[in-house]
Amino acid sequence: MGEKNIILSVKDLEVKFQVRERVLTAIRNISYDFEEGKVVAIVGESGSGKSVFTKTFTGMLEVNGTISKGEIWFEGKNLVEKTKDSEWEEIRGKKIAMVFQDPMSSLNPILTIGDQISEVIIKHRGLSKEEAKAEAISLMERVGIPNAANRYDEYPFQYSGGMRQRIVIAIALACRPRILICDEPTTALDVTIQAQIIRLIKELSAEFGFTTIYITHDLGVVANVADVVAVMYGGQIIEYGNVEEIFYDSRHPYTWGLLSSLPQLGTKGDDLFAIRGTPPSLFEEIKGDAFALRSQYAMQIDFEEEPPFFKVSDTHYAKTWLLDPRAPKVEQPEAIRGLHERLMASTSKGGGYSGK
Repeated sequence: MGEKNIILSVKDLEVKFQVRERVLTAIRNISYDFEEGKVVAIVGESGSGKSVFTKTFTGMLEVNGTISKGEIWFEGKNLVEKTKDSEWEEIRGKKIAMVFQDPMSSLNPILTIGDQISEVIIKHRGLSKEEAKAEAISLMERVGIPNAANRYDEYPFQYSGGMRQRIVIAIALACRPRILICDEPTTALDVTIQAQIIRLIKELSAEFGFTTIYITHDLGVVANVADVVAVMYGGQIIEYGNVEEIFYDSRHPYTWGLLSSLPQLGTKGDDLFAIRGTPPSLFEEIKGDAFALRSQYAMQIDFEEEPPFFKVSDTHYAKTWLLDPRAPKVEQPEAIRGLHERLMASTSKGGGYSGK
């Protein structure tokens, strides 16, 4: 493999939550390296562990959650060793920033938009009030706020949902972080505004050179924004590769199911594809492949032994026994063959997202 510049390295991470009298294992032995400057999309159904995984990078786990084992290396330091909020001040917001789903809950309703951006700049970058205001207005302009200088003194309720999300992005970028984590940043927005925010994040990532970790359950969004895709299921990453590999040469049955569920592939009048069954309970110990009970391709070994990662290419790995040389040869489902062409066709008619 060629030399990679790794900005964040996760090794054997396990996260547990105490829920009443029971223990839930939300993250199960994840090891993954994030490459500097890339847009990495983490995808999977609700409950697969996407948000919990990335909250460990900023010390924002809920009070009943603990990292029970593993390491998270960033700038030569193991972040797992940080246990107090005061220890996170040099990291959280300043070097690793987050954009959340609901912009209204991220903004203070009784402070002006300008004050909220300037406050972050003054605290983390040491600029004067005047310098911070100028920088804040510049950031507002860069994220597409019209008449930014005039709107600096307005309050969050005076902004639309899409404009509030742009402000949350501006606040996240105010410290010039090295990593920006976007947790379902377009979920609460309508489709047209979603597309604008996705385009904005992509442009800013290229312009400022930060690494973006984009959490979503929508693979249509992924096609438009990501360089690299990591698919999560049952608290693990089960497949990862560059966006073309995941869309056009995916190997894990769960990834096939996610791709088959894309609304863009639906035919008018037909039911959309849905993955049968439900995810496994993370309160219980999972034996074998966590997806086995829902997979039509499951073999006996899938119920007995957890698969290792098999190498598909230098950049593409999948955690499925189907890639073992002894496994029967299984083809990708017909529904997702030629996916690129069909996504492009749906886009040319004015719907959906384009592939890369």
